[in-house]
Amino acid sequence: MSSGMWRRLLRASRPRWNRVAFGSEPRRGASAAGRGVNVFNRVMKRKQKNWAAAREEGHQYQYLRDEVGGRVADRVYDIARTFPLALDVGSGRSHIAEHLNQRRRGSSLIPTAPLLADEEFLPFRENTFHLVMSSLSLHWTNDLPGALREIQRVLKPDGVFIGAMVGGDSLYELRCSLQLAETEREGGFSPRVSPFTAVTDLGHLLGGAGFNMLTVDIDEVQVLYPGITEVMTDLQGMGESNCSWNRRSLLHRDSMLAAAAIYKELYGTEGGAIPATFQILHMIGWKPHESQARPLKRGSATASFGELSKISRPTNSSAA
Repeated sequence: MSSGMWRRLLRASRPRWNRVAFGSEPRRGASAAGRGVNVFNRVMKRKQKNWAAAREEGHQYQYLRDEVGGRVADRVYDIARTFPLALDVGSGRSHIAEHLNQRRRGSSLIPTAPLLADEEFLPFRENTFHLVMSSLSLHWTNDLPGALREIQRVLKPDGVFIGAMVGGDSLYELRCSLQLAETEREGGFSPRVSPFTAVTDLGHLLGGAGFNMLTVDIDEVQVLYPGITEVMTDLQGMGESNCSWNRRSLLHRDSMLAAAAIYKELYGTEGGAIPATFQILHMIGWKPHESQARPLKRGSATASFGELSKISRPTNSSAA
């Protein structure tokens, strides 16, 4: 994509995203947008991701993003249409684009151009993209309803959003083990795993953002690790460490040892490994357009369910 094309797309009326993406750290308890609850320290999360991206061995921790990026790409190819202009929100190392390119069978690679911005303030004009994708990025936004509204805004009418995010039941093994260990050793526990969106809320969030023809489904990705230390090390290498405002940075050694023992006792496999389960919420939503199918008006049916039993069934033909 040419630089002139990007300049036309970036010509927004109020470039307020600059203040959020590169400004000072927001006040604790108030969101960067000035509305809603500020659960995550976005400045801390950006530092975590920058640190993870700068590591020479950073590619070793991309297995989860690569797996989920492939599943998002599968859903893109399930839709029988072409998308001349697409946006990948929170693309990271372009995991979705890599999987899309693998299926082009000798065709030229999809041209891409990176842009640093904030998911809650997309710096594009309304009705710009035919397709918006996102993989494992939106679960760190403080204003998820606002981020979904932004995605709906930049989509063209009849455009589609295909996304995946970490669900509320992710890492329940780690969460339970740490809570039990801290309660036993310290008399109470602090949240060690960030809160995530529940699947029961996702449909309401998409509908509230203006999407229709919604599809929401759940995947589970389970990864085996030698121990709890490897789980936490890999989360750090992914840039997925906890960044909640109410987190405690210090985990006492006794609590850590107790958590490791509890983890193996409750969830360990016969081979000595421990599982870590990632719940992945997949979502598809379409921006409304007059060409889309719509439900008939209430009361327009010509038959009732009570009359279904009166409909004559075709008789089976006699055996020859």
